[in-house]
Amino acid sequence: MPESLEHALAATEFIDHASAEVGQFVADVLPDGGRDDKDRAVRLYYAVRDKIGYEIYGADLSRRGLTASRTLRLGRGLCIHKSLVYLAALRSVGIPGRLVLTDVRNHLASDRIRTYIGGDVFHYHALTSVHLDGRWVRATPVFNKLMCRLYGIEPLEFDGTADSVHHPYRGDGARHMEFLHEHGEFDDLPHQQVLDGMRHHHPDIIVGPDRDRFAPGSLVADATGRSA
Repeated sequence: MPESLEHALAATEFIDHASAEVGQFVADVLPDGGRDDKDRAVRLYYAVRDKIGYEIYGADLSRRGLTASRTLRLGRGLCIHKSLVYLAALRSVGIPGRLVLTDVRNHLASDRIRTYIGGDVFHYHALTSVHLDGRWVRATPVFNKLMCRLYGIEPLEFDGTADSVHHPYRGDGARHMEFLHEHGEFDDLPHQQVLDGMRHHHPDIIVGPDRDRFAPGSLVADATGRSA
């Protein structure tokens, strides 16, 4: 196997695919082992997308908090957390995957989130690049069905052949997310780069004595008007 793909299969501090948590998650999703790599990648995509809740508030950006095993124990996470879980699941069944980091304009951010992050541009949004059938295809197993329904958007589908990056437009043609800048593809999470970037671009939402977690709250509460 080419060295580049070997790096995209490695176990890392954050993509800890040899952990018991990742092993159990994959076993639950693929009790039959899957038909082929594409089948496995698609089934794991939907499991990460919908079985792990998406939550910005309270996101733990510490080294421990960003491991795939920790996210699986909590059952929720930010785009970075969920993308790392997907990569760990993929690599555990022999499918190479890389982390993609971008800056995006989110047209559907709540007023509270806009205030916290200083507008509607979110830095270091994460998704994945998956190697299937001899080529790289992008997948974003981030926004679960419940969150999409609450915020009035269609969930992203993935068939293992086409990039799954841009949410479908609503009937009124409103954009949901606009990609502004790509930081690159990474075989592992560049933790310090991401943490420093978050602290710099979104200082109002970063809290805690080590400034490595987001302020408490609830996206569900933001969407429904309930108290967090």
